[in-house]
Order: sequence, then structure tokens, then C-alpha cells
Amino acid sequence: MKDLKHLYYFERLLDDADNELIRQAQADGLKCIGNVCYQTPEVLMDLDGTFTVRLRAPRSGSLDISTYYLTSFLCEYSRALLERAIEGGYRFLACMLVPDGCTMINRCVENMELLNTNDKEGFFYRYLEVPMKSDENALNLYISECKTKILDALHDNFGVDTSDEALRKAVEKHNKICRLITEIGNFRKEANPRITGYEFHIICMVTYVCPKDMLIEKLEETLEELKTREPDEKSPYRARVAVVGSEIDDVDMIKLIEDSGALVVADRFCFGSLPGREEIILNDEEDALTQICRHYMEASQCPRHMNLAKVNGRKEFVNKIAKEYGAEGIIYEQMKFCDPWAYERVTGSFDMREKYGYPVLTIDRPYAVGNSGQLRTRVQAFVESMEIKKLHGGKK
Repeated sequence: MKDLKHLYYFERLLDDADNELIRQAQADGLKCIGNVCYQTPEVLMDLDGTFTVRLRAPRSGSLDISTYYLTSFLCEYSRALLERAIEGGYRFLACMLVPDGCTMINRCVENMELLNTNDKEGFFYRYLEVPMKSDENALNLYISECKTKILDALHDNFGVDTSDEALRKAVEKHNKICRLITEIGNFRKEANPRITGYEFHIICMVTYVCPKDMLIEKLEETLEELKTREPDEKSPYRARVAVVGSEIDDVDMIKLIEDSGALVVADRFCFGSLPGREEIILNDEEDALTQICRHYMEASQCPRHMNLAKVNGRKEFVNKIAKEYGAEGIIYEQMKFCDPWAYERVTGSFDMREKYGYPVLTIDRPYAVGNSGQLRTRVQAFVESMEIKKLHGGKK
């Protein structure tokens, strides 16, 4: 297929945590808010005068220093972030607003604070308690935490307008990005998609790590370009898969899967679009904050939510998107030592195989995949097994 006009530009934005759009926004006087998880609603941090980025550590090397503080039994995402913070890689942030999403990321950010990795004047941290269930009690807690730890913190420290009107305006901007990403992602549903999983992952990722307003023009141009883009007459891929699991901000992971013959058509992982890039629909009867918090609580597919409806709903959601995007197999991936996804990978992969009938590959992986020969071999073997299953009429 013909190269997308802006793909190289988007790729370059992912080379550094402190990318050129962040620097441009700061030069315009905007405050950059650091976050590490879906559980801190990004729309509440993308207000007038602020923008948020989800932290990552591109081109990570040795994790020796962070391992000293966190031990080798914590996931490499948390260790990579602490290592980069110790190196001074996040000094562009004005503050960090983080949830107790898991003990590992908590320990990571607490060590950032204890080690004074950002000594900028006025820099502060806030830690949110976030729901482990999806019910009214959990929603009330969520609303309270988001108000005091996000909105009040931004208002008191930076003078940000956090009124209901300001929140509704932020939702409108958020929804514009979500509509663009959703329309671009819908091309993956085609029998012979005109966009690869690798390309889509890059496009979706930049919306998490850059000021969103500065991306809209190029995203709109990319959408128009895709409407007339001609896919290759014969697809080079031998199978279609959905990737499900923990944090993936390493584009090499998706590239490795696709280089092994499996087209990634659905992205149910942290930094993905399912969920993450769905519109937030507001009504006029309730305040915006309540509706925003309810949306994030109900839309979340994170294994942190432990009530039975959420546990079963996560499997049903994977089945739904697999059907919608035409996935023939499921890859459950987990960052090594990620506790929440370690359990979810076992139960989810079992149900998707035994209850829903999908071929399933489960893997644990490092933060930076690189050109892992072992992982490549496993994906290639999985693709071959799906081909053999097809030859036998879909039987195991």
C-alpha cells in the first residue's frame, strides 16, 4: 500500500517522551499533566490551560537503578518509568496525577516523589483511590476523588477553570479526537483492510502522548487519505488477530506480530482504542463530572474491576470486538510480573478458547520487545496452527 503521508511524522513524535508538540504547547503557556493509567480520566486534565500525556519510556535500556529501588519482581513498565524519571526524563511535567491502579505503578510514582526526580518549583503529586467495582458506591468514591485530586488540584495550583461548562467543553474536544480515531480504526473491519495494525497503533498512540488539539488537522488529513487508499490486491497476512492485555506502548510489539503473518485488527490493551477512544455522551440532567466518571467506570475493561459482572463482561467484550473486527484468533499478552493481567490472562484465555471457540496464544513479555526471536517464533507457530485448523474445517 502507498505510505500514509503523516505516518513518519507520527512515528517521530513517539521517539521521545518530551516530544516537539509538548514543547510547543508549553511555549504557548500550557501546563503538562503527567498520568499513567486509563483510571485517571484524561478528559479532566485536558482543560483550558492544561493538557495531559500518558507516560512512557521509549528507547529504554538498562533498568539497573530502578530495579534497585523496585526489585526485579515488578513489571518493567513501572521500572522503565522510574528509570527514566531518575534520568531526568520527565522534568517537562508540571505535576503528576495517578491512580492506585496497581501496587507496582504506585510504588513507581511514590519512588519518583521520594527521590525528588522533579524538583521544579510548584511540582506536586496526587494519588487517587479508584473503583474496584462498578456500582453506585464506587461511583460516589470516584467522583469525590476526581474532584479533590484532579479538579481542585488543578484549580488551586494553576488557576484552571474546572466549572461544569469547562468540563463539557473538554468533552467536546475529547470526542472530536475519539471520532477521528474510531473512523480510522473502522477500516480494520474490512476483509482486506487499507490500514495495518502497526499504522493504527502509531496513530492512536500519539493521541495519548501529545496535546490533542495539535493533532486534529493531520488526523483529519489521514482519515481523508484512507478513504481513497487502495489496499494491496493480495494481503500479505495469513490470519487476523485481536491483541488483548496489559500496557503496550512499544510499537515494535505490533510490528513483530504483523511481521510474523498476523494482522492486528483489534487493540484491547492499555494505550489502545478499545476502550479509550470512545465518545463520552453527556446529557443536560446531570453534572458533567458525574457523567464523565460513570463513563470511565463503566467503559473500563481493566482487570482491577473485580465484581462478577465486570469479570464476565471482559470476556464478552473480547468476543464482541473479535466478531466485529473479524479476528480469527486472540493473543493475550501480559507484561511480565503484571499481577492484574496475570490472572486475567489465565481466565480470559481459557474462556475464549473453551467457551467462545477461538484459537488463543498467551504470552508474557518484557517492556521493550525489540526483535525477540523467541516471541516471533511463538507468533509464527500460532499463525500456522490457525491455518491448520482452517484446513480441518475449524476443528481443534
